[in-house]
Amino acid sequence: DHLKGINTVKIELTVNGLRVQAQYSDDEIENVHKPLLRMLAALQAVNPQRRTVVFLCAPPGTGKSTLTTFWEYLAQQDPELPAIQTLPMDGFHHYNSWLDAHQLRPFKGAPETFNVAKLAENLCRVVEGDCTWPQYDRQKHDPVEDALDVTAPLVIVEGNWLLLDDEKWCQLAQFCDFSIFINAPATALRERLVGRKLAGGVSLADAEAFYDRTDG
Repeated sequence: DHLKGINTVKIELTVNGLRVQAQYSDDEIENVHKPLLRMLAALQAVNPQRRTVVFLCAPPGTGKSTLTTFWEYLAQQDPELPAIQTLPMDGFHHYNSWLDAHQLRPFKGAPETFNVAKLAENLCRVVEGDCTWPQYDRQKHDPVEDALDVTAPLVIVEGNWLLLDDEKWCQLAQFCDFSIFINAPATALRERLVGRKLAGGVSLADAEAFYDRTDG
């Protein structure tokens, strides 16, 4: 057991409406997560009248939502850290009606299936003050407008394509104060994402085809 002799923290988090068991080592918390949050807090303190926006970008299946929820938890435990709020990018999917009209529903999740102009408009409002943010409804499989009230002084916008080297996506950088990118082995991500689809009742062939079309 590679965790033998290592002190770990096990915590139950609510991620995207689901209860998730997360586990982090004390060493990782003290030497990675807390120093990063203190650095972001210092960045926010430079201009406390303005909201600080952090981009967390990573491939699908890396656990972005769980990680940012854990950061929210750590910030709540430390009075010296500002409140942190996660803003998922998923709420900016084009509606299924739009995707169907453009024959893009099979590619849902790929860069071209997001409304980047709308995301830019919302980021502008986030920087300027309190506002709302859409959220993706995993039962309806469509966005829900104004689902989240944005109030925290430090927000982490998380998504797959925030740092994409593409003209439309590059415009988002003007709203970003600090960016974080997580890399992960493609084979591990494929296994995890195909497993997600299988758990949702999708056949193995369809799950693998969706990964190759959209996530791979």
